[in-house]
Amino acid sequence: MEKQWQGDGTTLSLEEIIIGRCYNYIRVVNPSVGEKNCSQIWEAFRDAFIFKNPCKVFPKDYEPFIRLTVHDVPVNKSLFWENSQLLVNRYADSTKRMMPLDGTLMGWLANGLAWCGHPGGTGMNYKSCPTTDECEHNPVESFWRIASEEYAKLAAGVMHVMLNGSVSDGAYPVNGFFAKFELTNLIRDNILNIQIWVMDEIEGPDNESCGTKTIKLLETTLQEDGFKYTCTDNYKPVRLLQCVDFPAHHDCLCAQ
Repeated sequence: MEKQWQGDGTTLSLEEIIIGRCYNYIRVVNPSVGEKNCSQIWEAFRDAFIFKNPCKVFPKDYEPFIRLTVHDVPVNKSLFWENSQLLVNRYADSTKRMMPLDGTLMGWLANGLAWCGHPGGTGMNYKSCPTTDECEHNPVESFWRIASEEYAKLAAGVMHVMLNGSVSDGAYPVNGFFAKFELTNLIRDNILNIQIWVMDEIEGPDNESCGTKTIKLLETTLQEDGFKYTCTDNYKPVRLLQCVDFPAHHDCLCAQ
């Protein structure tokens, strides 16, 4: 009997989605990246996992895809995050204000999609794919690991990181992507300053702030690694964006 994984199966029309996103990115979202061969990019992405055991796909398998999609991240525009993706994307405004990982071409193409291989048929499993709890080296996990590492190497100037101060299990998770794959791959000589924004959710608890708990651990790590940094609780421009949906909340009245 065919094994059923716990994760969603490969997104239907994956090829059409990725090629379409590619042309949308290079023509509309960020034409400054120049010409890219979208068909070749799809083939490099597909070849990383198609027909393969979905528990034996490694970050290095995506290296051809990364080479085809990589481009510069504008100075002072890098934005890292943990537990705040929706807010990050709203603030980034489709690369107009910031360029987080999923605002780069490599991240834009894969964001929100699911995929994995199958030994027969079309070479893709449309019924289910493994989660990271089921096997570490699955196609999606391996993709975001190498993409995160490459994105970190591109950061320059003032770097930003948005953390969620309302989560209960650590605003700066030591096993999260930022700690394991991004912070460790920053090129220190390229970074002038790191701005930490600790954002509480509107109507959410204030579980962590600058200088406390896991945020303190992050600050200590940055000091030890020789980075200059600042930390701000509820950075006002982002707070005002949160308040668009809660204009009458007392936290938003105080933010005005």
